[in-house]
Amino acid sequence: MLKSTIYSVLLIASLLTSRYVAAQGVDFQNDIAPILEERCWYCHGEDEQESGLRLDIRHVMLKGGDSGLASIVPDKPEKSYLLELIRHDDEDERMPPDEDRLPDNEIDLLTRWIKEGAVWPGQMEAVAEEKSDHWAFQPIARADTPKLETHPENPIDAFLLQSLARHELSFSKAADPVALIRRASIVLTGLAPTPEETAEFVAAYANDSDLAYTGLVDRLLESPHFGERWAQHWLDVIRWAETNGSESNMYRKNAWIYRDYVIRAFNEDKPYDRFLFEQIAGDTVGQGDATGYLVSGPHVPVATVGQEPAARRQARADRMDEILQTIGASAMGMTVGCARCHNHKFDPIAITDYYSMSAVFQDIEFGSRFPELAEDHPRRLRGEELFSQVFKLRAKLREMGPWEEHWTGFREIYFPPTTTKSLRITFLAKSAYIDELEVFGNKYGYQNLALASQGTKVHSPEQFAVLRKELDNINDGQYGTEQWAGMSPEGSDEQPWVEFTFSDPREINRIRISSNREDFLETDYLEGLNTGHVAPYRIEVQNDAGQWVPVAATPQYQQLNKQHRPRSGILKDVQKLVDQINEEGPKPSFIARFVQPAKTYVFSRGSPESPRDEVFASGLVELDGELNLDSDATGKQRRVAFAKWLIDPSNPLTARVAANRLWHHVFGGGIVTTTSDFGAAGSLPTHPELLDWLAAELMQPTVSSEPTALAAGPQPWSMKHLIRLMVLSEAFQQSSQPREEALAVDGDSALLWRFPPKRVEAEVIRDSILLASGSLDRSLGGRSFRIHNVKKRYAQWEVTDNHGPTTWRRMIYQERMRRVDDQMFTAFDFPDCGQVRAKRPVSTTPLQALNLMNSEFVIDQSKQIAARANQDTSGDEIQSVDRCFELLLGRAPDADERRDCIALAKASDLSFVCRAIINSNEFAFIP
Repeated sequence: MLKSTIYSVLLIASLLTSRYVAAQGVDFQNDIAPILEERCWYCHGEDEQESGLRLDIRHVMLKGGDSGLASIVPDKPEKSYLLELIRHDDEDERMPPDEDRLPDNEIDLLTRWIKEGAVWPGQMEAVAEEKSDHWAFQPIARADTPKLETHPENPIDAFLLQSLARHELSFSKAADPVALIRRASIVLTGLAPTPEETAEFVAAYANDSDLAYTGLVDRLLESPHFGERWAQHWLDVIRWAETNGSESNMYRKNAWIYRDYVIRAFNEDKPYDRFLFEQIAGDTVGQGDATGYLVSGPHVPVATVGQEPAARRQARADRMDEILQTIGASAMGMTVGCARCHNHKFDPIAITDYYSMSAVFQDIEFGSRFPELAEDHPRRLRGEELFSQVFKLRAKLREMGPWEEHWTGFREIYFPPTTTKSLRITFLAKSAYIDELEVFGNKYGYQNLALASQGTKVHSPEQFAVLRKELDNINDGQYGTEQWAGMSPEGSDEQPWVEFTFSDPREINRIRISSNREDFLETDYLEGLNTGHVAPYRIEVQNDAGQWVPVAATPQYQQLNKQHRPRSGILKDVQKLVDQINEEGPKPSFIARFVQPAKTYVFSRGSPESPRDEVFASGLVELDGELNLDSDATGKQRRVAFAKWLIDPSNPLTARVAANRLWHHVFGGGIVTTTSDFGAAGSLPTHPELLDWLAAELMQPTVSSEPTALAAGPQPWSMKHLIRLMVLSEAFQQSSQPREEALAVDGDSALLWRFPPKRVEAEVIRDSILLASGSLDRSLGGRSFRIHNVKKRYAQWEVTDNHGPTTWRRMIYQERMRRVDDQMFTAFDFPDCGQVRAKRPVSTTPLQALNLMNSEFVIDQSKQIAARANQDTSGDEIQSVDRCFELLLGRAPDADERRDCIALAKASDLSFVCRAIINSNEFAFIP
């Protein structure tokens, strides 16, 4: 009895103690610290932090480890990743990692501790003030130009000479004028100088070398071919191409509109900060064609993903990743994509940074739209000029009854203005497929009166319905494969029809109708491509008496043409102008499609199936990227705010990356050789003070003693100004010849004791051959020339003509197809646009020599060069050989070269001499 009483007393005392402890809360020292010490600190403490996770410091637990997820969130155990791990919620992510699981009472104590605020005596005031000390994240500081005894005029030379002096080196002698004009011409325009240009420069150089060279550089900077050359560098780094690179590798219709924008921007010397802003938010400033930048990377089209929701979510996440890769590599010099699944392993980019940046671009989808163009945009001006002619012809047609125009992917049918509440379209066929039908009236401009959102009701009898082709698709404002299909019942002569009823009577005068407008707008060159075909139709309106009155019908048009003889000619003229507008004016282009921004969440381990906390649009936290936006911000607001953060002078990455990229393309290697990775895994700058001076000079030019038009004051962020400074430097003008003592110290010429010789790109080789033969078409811009076939939807592209006369434009205008070998210049490391190519690799393979010796292009062009040489010299044997050297190398042959080439010409013909020169290192290298 006594034992039982004592047991009861002890039990009651225990219960009272537990209730007291619960009432007092969890004590860290007695309840939590022992658990952490025994279970966690061995792997996640001071000495070791597996997965970047440390659990012995509170503010580090608040931040989390490599996963980017907070280990503890005070007051919110449901958001605390530590609890998920110790509960073993995910079989792949467990702590401890073995079979043992913490006892339930310990998990309960940790849960209660977090719920009560995760109080940790002595650490409550501590805040993680972790800022990276990596050089690229530090503010740009313009160093004073070094003071040297030689007093170089160009600050660039002063920095380089100071560095060379530390290694007991100096610049090499000046390059000879023939090499110099060839070097400057290729670097600035991608085209070798003509023999006449070389002769003129050499003569002027002999009289006044400085004046001659400065004049040459300024002329080349003002050449329209400057934009073509430097646009290609930008297109490389953003992986721009005209196919999507997926299994179907579909053609991106009119993607070249963006390419032309880039060429125009370089030629106009558009300030770099404005250049970046327009590519991110150009739709807000009348430069909508610039947003092709955001969708320049590869993607898998929605139509090929399937209907499974998880697959669609994954594909959408992949497309967002392509956008971030483009921006990270080109504008920020950061491998942002590494933070998609966890915190960046090397750089201060958290997983929350990644998804906050993706929130900026949630209104972007890969696709086409009409670009927003300013009033002075050349395409808009041309479009207005052509439209004015169309309007005059339409005025004549209105007197001759209804008519039809074939526009991009749709038919537009005009009829006399009529007021009605209902409109019916009957299709004079057994079946009809319509993705969207739009109704307009003069009073309402381009407001689509047929939209369901306008209150318009649509009806079609059920007997015409086809499975999975919903009637609602016909006026939902969406183009594409989601169509309405009307089909006559089997054995019936009844024709399918659809009826629209407006919310109130409307005056209408035209409709637009298409069967798969998205297909037609977004791709091209496919067998079986939907070309906007529409079944014959009859259009009727309902009058006040409820009767259906016809206003237009396909069979009616031929009768009207017979009644009005001029009508056929006017219609042909209208269609010709329509085709011109579609080519030269504003046009739907693959420059991104806008969608409603969705809320953005951090995806645990990068999986859209594991969404966690919501994040809002911002830049990198490390660089104060807070944009003060929430999920209600529009897509435009997000992109404008992000673009302004990116180009703010306080952001040290933007100007550094841009200045370094320009340096790379002038000197053949960047001051930071990893031009798109300024992070810890990238290379260190060889001349850090010079890089910062260049970045500061780009943002705010200080040099004002230039004897040119630029001297009046180069604009801030002027790329031409910075390139000009580089090309006018003594470093650029020095000889490329090696020096043994310098090679022993700096074998790759990184210190620029000579101009580093480099092989020219595939485009330069090809364009220079065409230039030498006199075949090069120098016209600027426009649709890319085709070298490929028309293919079936899931077939592969095939090269059908890569050397005929229609291809003799500069190579930047050649169709850029992903995953396709052009069977000639791909061998010269021409990128396939699947990966970022901020720096093209340089390989040497037998295939290169074979292509430059035996390809149809080279054989044909060599014959043309030989014919030109013979014509220029009236067939003189010796002079013809000399002329071949002048056309291809810009110089005359020496005695040995002349002798050997004359012998070769006699044994074969002069074209073999041309092929031999084309295969020489001298032709393929910048001297």
